[in-house]
Amino acid sequence: MRAVRSAPPGVEVVDIDVPEGPGELVSIRAASICSSDFSYIAHGSTAIIGHELAGVTEDGRAVAVEAIFGCGECELCETGRYNLCPTTGRLQLGMGVDGGMSEWFRVPEHALVDLPEGLDPANASIVEPLAVAWHACALAGIEDGMRVAVIGGGALGLMAVAAAKDLGAGEVAIEARYPHQIERGERLGATTPTGRYDVVIEAAGSASSLKQAMTLVQRGGSVGVLGVFDPSTEWPFWAWMMKEVRTFPSVGYSRHEHGRDIDDAARMLAADPDLVDTFITHRFPIEDAAEAFRVAKDKSSGAVRVVVEPQPS
Repeated sequence: MRAVRSAPPGVEVVDIDVPEGPGELVSIRAASICSSDFSYIAHGSTAIIGHELAGVTEDGRAVAVEAIFGCGECELCETGRYNLCPTTGRLQLGMGVDGGMSEWFRVPEHALVDLPEGLDPANASIVEPLAVAWHACALAGIEDGMRVAVIGGGALGLMAVAAAKDLGAGEVAIEARYPHQIERGERLGATTPTGRYDVVIEAAGSASSLKQAMTLVQRGGSVGVLGVFDPSTEWPFWAWMMKEVRTFPSVGYSRHEHGRDIDDAARMLAADPDLVDTFITHRFPIEDAAEAFRVAKDKSSGAVRVVVEPQPS
């Protein structure tokens, strides 16, 4: 079967065996490209890439894949916080182990996400990153009527706008760099930031965006941190302390009292088909994976989420 392997500084399409062993065999219909994939390539990974996945099982179930497997046995996994399981880093798809940007991928049964009616597997690879954004917004405490600002107009920033609205935010603003990001934010109903906000979601991962988040949040408010920072990044300590800002770093997604974050993401996409058109901007067959990665990396290309289709429907 064909698969996309990390081959620093890029990727290559290779032929590998269909995976064997435990788990459900899934025909992958869509695998979208995440900024983490570029990080894995930069770190020298030569694994099969891909952790944003959707497809069809051998018995015909339309599914997305929850890419954080966890060990399934520790207290964190048992209480639904498998995103914090000690094995999570070691089992990162596309870095620690082979990912699923391939024609077939074998998935643990507990990591399958049954798609709601109306959500095509070809559109469902973005369930996974949307769950990441939903988790951050929920963790930061977004509730009905709150004013929310999002810093960063990449895919996760735009998805945070949608997630904040799903959680009941009364107003959501977005600060973005590129015109296509601003346009898509407006399409989601986002405004331009003015004044101070109950919750700010930082989704850019830069020192300047973190400082801006601390500027926009009101005193006693909350900042949810989606961005990934260089360890040397200077923390805006004075604003953080003087405002008593509650800060919530967010990693992946988990289970909450009513279900899984990833099921909430799937529900959102099924309920509003326009979200798919807002987030997915480009599609490529697997043989053009190298071009797909080039487009996804070029921030000026208009790309939000680029999808590779190993086995089109």
